[in-house]
Amino acid sequence: MNRQLKEIGAIPITTSIIESLYPELKSSDKKVAWLEKNGYIIRLKRGLYVVNPEHSGKMLSSELIANHIYAPSYISMSTALRYYGLIPEAVYTHQSMTVKHSRSFQTPIGNYDYKYISRAAFSVGVRSIHKGEYAFLIASPEKALCDLIANSSKVNLRFLKDVENYLEHDIRMDMDEFYKFDATILEEYIKVGKKADSIATVLKFLRR
Repeated sequence: MNRQLKEIGAIPITTSIIESLYPELKSSDKKVAWLEKNGYIIRLKRGLYVVNPEHSGKMLSSELIANHIYAPSYISMSTALRYYGLIPEAVYTHQSMTVKHSRSFQTPIGNYDYKYISRAAFSVGVRSIHKGEYAFLIASPEKALCDLIANSSKVNLRFLKDVENYLEHDIRMDMDEFYKFDATILEEYIKVGKKADSIATVLKFLRR
């Protein structure tokens, strides 16, 4: 295994970066094709790859990959809630929010779905989590819940009982953790995000 690729580890890399590792090769694009064909790198989308963990010895981060496939974006909705251990259900599609058009990507290591969010709402309640050599953007638990409600077409929370049913039965939220939520993030989201009325009802339920 080439030492250069091994040092990259779990960080997604572009074709140009891979090519720069081999300045002595005139036809470096063929080297990229050879590395992919022989399983040293995994293609995420056109021009974006990760080093195969079997060769790098470093576990891939689905969160970091999600940030890179379609940027700017951050992990959110059920994926973020599951990351924090707030819901019990496994999430098989990695969900993110982006200021670009909504898109989906199918890769050899998982499916990635991106929903549009306005620039005004994008930065509310987003945090950077550091994991050793890298960091990724993810919604806070409060923001993840707001994004999930805002992008669930059949969810309309008019009354406190609606919120209770949604949290306890529909998504099976850890209610002890819910009551620790930062109300100010919900307040900010109500000002700039979608489904402000439903989020306002969640805020009332939190404060009751």
